Order: sequence, then C-alpha cells, then structure tokens
Amino acid sequence: MSAAAVEHPCDDEPETLLETANRLMDQLPGHRVEIIGGLVTVAPPPDGPHAKALTTLMVPFLSAGLHGEESNVLQGIGLWLPSGPEDYVIPDLAIVDADFDEHLIENNCYDPACFRLVLEVTSGNYQTDLRHKVTAYAQAKIPVYVIVDRKHSRVHVLTEPLPGGYDRHEVYAPGQEAPLPASIGAELSLDVDEIVRAGRPKR
Repeated sequence: MSAAAVEHPCDDEPETLLETANRLMDQLPGHRVEIIGGLVTVAPPPDGPHAKALTTLMVPFLSAGLHGEESNVLQGIGLWLPSGPEDYVIPDLAIVDADFDEHLIENNCYDPACFRLVLEVTSGNYQTDLRHKVTAYAQAKIPVYVIVDRKHSRVHVLTEPLPGGYDRHEVYAPGQEAPLPASIGAELSLDVDEIVRAGRPKR
C-alpha cells in the first residue's frame, strides 16, 4: 500500500518511522498502522465478521470477571515493543492489569509488562499475525498470545515466551475447547466452533 508524498519543513530531516506511522493513520482513517521490526505495516479496516468474532470472544472474558478491579478487557490498545526504538502494535483484544494507564510509554502505547494476554483475529494479512507478531509478542514477554485464524478455522494458544517465539503452541479446531492459562486472572476455555462461526464471512 502506498501513501501520498508529503512536504516536510526541512528536506534534510526525514520524518521518523513514528511520524510516518502517525501520518498514515491520519491519511487512512480506519486502517491499522503498526511498526514491527522497524517496518511500518498498514492493515485495511476489518470486516463485520472480524468485529463479530471479537465481540464473541469478549463474552467469556467478561463473564469470568476479567474486566473489573484487577484487570481490564480492551480492544485496540497500543503495546510498545522492545524490538525497535519506535516499534509498537495494536492488538485486536488484550487483557491488561487494571492500572495499565500508569504504564503509558509513548504514542498512546503501554508497557508490555501490564499485558496478561493479547489476541488477534486474522484478516487478509494473516501471515503477520501467525509469524511476525509471534516473535514480536514473545520478545515483549507477553505471557499468552491467542490467534483466531479465520482462514484455516483454527484457534492458536501460545504460551511461555522465549526470545525467538513461544515454547508452547497449541492449535484447536472446531468441536474443541481452547483452555487458557489461569495466569490471565481466571480459568476459562474458548469455544472454538462458536468463535470460528462468528468470524466466518457469509458467501
């Protein structure tokens, strides 16, 4: 995806990656702009089934009491990454410590230390969620990374982060329950069939 050229006040001072990302967000309302591994990525606005899958996913988290005094369930909150000086991502859904607002770093992004779980629902750029973000979230020491892979009708649960990825990677299919570790603040399992059906576009 290309962006229109913009004049700068001083041509010998090119804009930083963060400035580029913020400019693209202004130019492309509804798009998700992130910096992963020093590269600016732009994702188009999600479709309706993507949003429906997110709402379906929030229900068990809310029912388990994860949005309260100890933790919050939030959509689209920025996460500052340690992989580069300006790297950040905006996961579809996250469970964070309730005092997350005390951990603001920069550019409306928060310290990864206050994140208990991040979750992505794939769109056309599913390879980013299944590859690049696996490494990025593991390097940020996010304890639990959940991926709803709409292309292959699977739910991935990754735990035990290491410098290059996650030590545990479980994959669940429709008809199965995807258990999440109690470290998120509650014991619960996700109904894979319900989530996959919610995220499936109508033909």
